[in-house]
Amino acid sequence: MSTTPIALNTYDDSAGLARALAAHVAEALRGRIARDGSASLAVSGGRTPVAFFEMLSGAPIDWSRVAVTLVDERWVPETSERSNAALVRRHLLQGPASAARFVPLYTGAATPEDGLAAATAAIATLPAPFAAVVLGMGDDGHTASFFPGAETLAAAIDPSAPEALIAVRADAAGEPRITFTLPRLVSADTLVLHIEGMTKRAVLERACASGPVEDLPVRAVLRARAPVDVMWCP
Repeated sequence: MSTTPIALNTYDDSAGLARALAAHVAEALRGRIARDGSASLAVSGGRTPVAFFEMLSGAPIDWSRVAVTLVDERWVPETSERSNAALVRRHLLQGPASAARFVPLYTGAATPEDGLAAATAAIATLPAPFAAVVLGMGDDGHTASFFPGAETLAAAIDPSAPEALIAVRADAAGEPRITFTLPRLVSADTLVLHIEGMTKRAVLERACASGPVEDLPVRAVLRARAPVDVMWCP
């Protein structure tokens, strides 16, 4: 039995989901700009959000008032095919969205631990809280860089974490990473979990049931803020 309420929005295919997600995020950005004069957006990397990025890039928003960053980042330069920043520049920061200010998390330091202070200073310029955060989820139940078995998982998902960013190392993560901590993500005006495929639907259902957060770290998000807007297609 599910113990975590979610708002599950189902779409026929990836294109329909991307259109709906882009409209949802655009509305959140426009709302914050109307209220505060500026807005910030945190997005996830990987293959899943590419269509969403391309839809959002053309949305009628005053992009000059928007700051974009990443939920998390692999500690690699933008010349790497593994760079989430490069993905965002290639698919989101195009057309009208090219007027947005981009704040990457990778600083060029040798390690994320070495780069943490500079990255924290950079994200301090973002309008807070986020107008919108779009999370993804892996088949292992990780979201952002909250990986099962990560050395700093407990600190990263601490609801009272004082740090905005934390370095992460986990076998499943591949490269060392840097991630926003749980409180900064779940405080967003609009919080979305974007997932596709039956495998991830099954992981979500498991995550909504009782069990340790450490086994499926996405539970930290689902339990910290309910309901979360889950957008899914087969």
